[in-house]
Amino acid sequence: MAKVLFIIAKQGFRDKEYFIPKKILENAKHKIKTASNCEAGEIAVGADNSKVKIDLNIKNVKVDDFRAIIFIGGPGALENLDNEQSYQIANKTVAQNKLLAAICVAPTILAKAGILKGKKAAVWSSLSDKSGIKTLKNNGAEFIDKNVVQDGNIITAHGPKAAQEFGEKIANYLSTEE
Repeated sequence: MAKVLFIIAKQGFRDKEYFIPKKILENAKHKIKTASNCEAGEIAVGADNSKVKIDLNIKNVKVDDFRAIIFIGGPGALENLDNEQSYQIANKTVAQNKLLAAICVAPTILAKAGILKGKKAAVWSSLSDKSGIKTLKNNGAEFIDKNVVQDGNIITAHGPKAAQEFGEKIANYLSTEE
């Protein structure tokens, strides 16, 4: 089975977007690791106060070690993960033709990394906040108003309500790649 890396913010990741897809992938017998912008062994805290022990710092991620890399959204994602380290990981993942996935606001990180240029993608938005859509469009992506969108080896999703479908889409992709 595949080795999969989840990348979450040390503070304020969206709990459902992490735990639901993780459980789906674990049930499919994939090996899961979690990286964050804190040190290995430290605890990341979700927006709903869930706690996750971190396996490795984002600075130490070796894309070669994983079949899929998944960026999780939430209120802390842009503050903690919208940076050059994340952009490099995203670009290396795509360059190696591996699965790259992002949910909630995290697709904006992929967009800023230049990954979504000419690609279809979903992102979180609300009636009062369309900034994610604007970021996607400003970086050359085609926004698709669906819960989950797959374009080649890139899967993006809207937010917590899409977590189940997001996890299933990732599991399905990995099962066809074995």
